[in-house]
Amino acid sequence: MRILHTSDWHLGKRLGQFSRLREQSIVLEEIVQITNHLQADAVIISGDLWDAFNPSADASELLYKTLKDLTNFGHRLVVAIAGNHDAPERVEAPEMLARECGILLCGFPFTRPSLFQLAGGAAVSLTAPGFAQLTFPQFNYPLRLLLTPYANEFRMRQFLGINATEGLRDALRQHWRNTADNYCDSKGVNVLVSHLFMTDGKIVRPEEPLDEARPIVTVGGAGEMFASMVPDQIQYVAMGHLHRRIITAKEPIPVVYPGSILQYSFSEAGQPKFVEVVDVEPGKTVHHYPYELKSVWPLIRHKAESSEAAIQWLSELPKESYVELTIITPDFLSAEVVKAIHSTHPGIVQIIPQREQTSSDESGQRQSLPDPGKEISQLFIEYFQSRHGVLPDKETMALFEEVIGGSITDETLIPAN
Repeated sequence: MRILHTSDWHLGKRLGQFSRLREQSIVLEEIVQITNHLQADAVIISGDLWDAFNPSADASELLYKTLKDLTNFGHRLVVAIAGNHDAPERVEAPEMLARECGILLCGFPFTRPSLFQLAGGAAVSLTAPGFAQLTFPQFNYPLRLLLTPYANEFRMRQFLGINATEGLRDALRQHWRNTADNYCDSKGVNVLVSHLFMTDGKIVRPEEPLDEARPIVTVGGAGEMFASMVPDQIQYVAMGHLHRRIITAKEPIPVVYPGSILQYSFSEAGQPKFVEVVDVEPGKTVHHYPYELKSVWPLIRHKAESSEAAIQWLSELPKESYVELTIITPDFLSAEVVKAIHSTHPGIVQIIPQREQTSSDESGQRQSLPDPGKEISQLFIEYFQSRHGVLPDKETMALFEEVIGGSITDETLIPAN
């Protein structure tokens, strides 16, 4: 049996002023093509389908279209769970229509999926809270899924029926063990699907995404889980949440985060993106490997020695990319220069002026405290220079003077000794 494992789509996510929906549509179409090319029997999406609890209509349309396309007209089963960016109620809202297409949606850890069978023979043939058994006409054995979508600590305790004084990890371990003992044996393929933070307890804990607005390993989050909690019957753990592909445990059961489908912040610049291909048979060791996504637009951090060098570099850069550009400059970048830079490339997210270091900078002289006897305009200039490393231009000073009701002269822009 071949399973395609993906996660962290974050549909509707933006990068500064840029919408990523066009890129997301392109890369999701690539995932559909990969799934068909590899003839995957099932698809698992381990959470963070959307980027927000209340996604846009366009983001929702893209999600539902892609899920339907992945089913290959009802010949393939697709399973998707909620992540920490998803509203679980919203994930499950279209469940009645979704199952008619061969899509199983699970928003809560205690959800008991509905039974259904497609015209082609694939079916969800047995369910329990947090569990589903899938059967396929081409196999004489089932695929069993332990389903644990993301839930914060309060909701997880409510699901497990424990109070605040009892151990969350122990209770979740016992729930997984009981479910596996009741429904999983060596006559089927057994997979745990979750959107939690899991390690083997030995490696350095991998970092959560730097722009993560809803981190998991915090007070109120679900906390860190350990691979030792996974029942022995499980052959593969399909995880979501981390944006970089990482295997947080290898033996005896692989715990795999395939990573996000796009580089979503500049902390991910240069990271390749993948889906995970999982080949598995009952009672045997899983064979899994990453399959790189080729249609990802890169995020690039670049430092230029001057605005002219920046414009030259940008003119040679592919348009299907996003740029965080640092420019070394002795002066404040004027509006004309900034406009010229932006006109060179459509994907500039941020321009960071960096003051050229001088000999006085290198001497490490301590800055004196502001002199309250100075004019307010001079104090603003000193503040601006301390924050940005360059003097404000006339346009900035004119705006400042307009706010305070003063006037600006060329002499004002001469830094005080």
